[in-house]
Amino acid sequence: MRPTPLLALPAALALALFPGPAADAQSRPEALPQMGSSAASLITPADEARYGAMLMRELRRQDLLVADPLVEGWLQGLGFRVAASSGEPDHGYTFFMMRDRRINAFATLGGLVGMNAGLVLTAEREDEVAGVLAHEVAHVTQRHVLRSAEKSQQMQLPTMLAMIGALAAASQSNSRSADDAMQAAVVGAQALMAQMQINYTRSNESEADRIGIETLSRAGFDPLGIADFFGRMERASRGNTGGWQAPEYLRTHPVTTTRIAEARDRAAAMSKQAPWRDTPVRDEGHLLLPAALRPLPSAANARPSEFHWARERLRVLTAPTARDAVAEYEKNPVTAPRPEVAYGHALAMLRAGHASEAVTRLERLLAVDPTNLWLRLATAEALHKAGRPVEATRHYEGLLADNPQHRAITLSYAETLTERGDSGSGQRAQALLRPLLAAASGDLLLQRSFARASELAGDANRAVEAHAEAAFLAGRAEDALKQFDSLKHRDDVDYVQRARVEARMAEIMPVVLEMRRAGLRPEDQGRERRS
Repeated sequence: MRPTPLLALPAALALALFPGPAADAQSRPEALPQMGSSAASLITPADEARYGAMLMRELRRQDLLVADPLVEGWLQGLGFRVAASSGEPDHGYTFFMMRDRRINAFATLGGLVGMNAGLVLTAEREDEVAGVLAHEVAHVTQRHVLRSAEKSQQMQLPTMLAMIGALAAASQSNSRSADDAMQAAVVGAQALMAQMQINYTRSNESEADRIGIETLSRAGFDPLGIADFFGRMERASRGNTGGWQAPEYLRTHPVTTTRIAEARDRAAAMSKQAPWRDTPVRDEGHLLLPAALRPLPSAANARPSEFHWARERLRVLTAPTARDAVAEYEKNPVTAPRPEVAYGHALAMLRAGHASEAVTRLERLLAVDPTNLWLRLATAEALHKAGRPVEATRHYEGLLADNPQHRAITLSYAETLTERGDSGSGQRAQALLRPLLAAASGDLLLQRSFARASELAGDANRAVEAHAEAAFLAGRAEDALKQFDSLKHRDDVDYVQRARVEARMAEIMPVVLEMRRAGLRPEDQGRERRS
């Protein structure tokens, strides 16, 4: 099968946002694509994974993602908990957060499930976010993107027949009305196509609702979560008129009172069959195991949901400016804000450059909740920014002792070390990052951090290799290939590293050729949008 050009990726994303046909609901937990469907033959699993990776690189290149390890860890833990209870837990999923504050979520090729920050900021409970994820996972398991592409081909025949029939009728009329009849035939055919697409979309959404609610319940969440979120969106659209624009989620996932009622009925039925349990989100530990295989914490060591802490961190990270981040917390001051809100306010102060004030606020919160990882990590970061390195190091070392090889802690500590700028700090950062890098070489943040640490440590060749990997993961394949080629020809590169570099060049070259065929110039690949 001839590969689809890179420029077709936006089309694939559009298919995900406007899903196509679905099979009728079956009595089994998850209905498989209809018998006789050739959707799976439209693209191989390998190509699907390849296109998904290309899309992720493009999103990174345009700086559209929230690249924060704590938020990523929370979303992926939540997503894998949902996916583990789906009909295809081993499908291979990637959950990522878009920095866009509009309300939307989507699923596309390669098991990619994206969520806008605005959706999390709008949600009131973690069950609602989990419900949306379950809905999108259902789109993946039911192959709605591929089946939409298949159906778009099938719909051409009835549309053409309708147009031919109308034109035949028009040919029997008098000449004065023939032109009008032909124009009506074209409009009628277009209307038929649109109505068929609406029907298929509704079928897909209904199927994703049903399967998503079942998955949500099996994962231990309140099955009413998705219905509650739909209800809030529907009330918002009903209660606003005039120039108000519906959230993107309502345009791509049409919500009606019937759909909400059906979702509530299904949720009620699921609650009777297997009452949901308020199971906490797993931690980010056991990094050497696939996320889907990490066990959920038992009731004995259960901890509260991280949703509210993640939401406030997102609020700060996605604010247009540091001043806007502070203003969001100070426009409606509260005498005794909830801890997570006070945490967000402290983060906003830190982003605005008021590190000492942030330390004071965080230490006050930490005295009440001394084991909270979100507070402990923020305190270590604030102490570093406030120019108190000894105390910052003590906090980081304590965090790592309690959470060995934790990705968010390790990356934050490594960044702190490299900002100190001495060789010893670079070597310490290298030692911290190397175990994580061995298990996750496709991690952009890890590669960037390791490159900076290697430069400080005096390991120039390893720094170049990490910079090249980071360039590739950030969507700059041409730049990565040039860096690898330059490294390969250096006299001080040993045999093992040269072999590794040559293997990576062989893997990257097809991507570079694909980009060239798509007309994406190296200078375009090098431009990254910064907010």
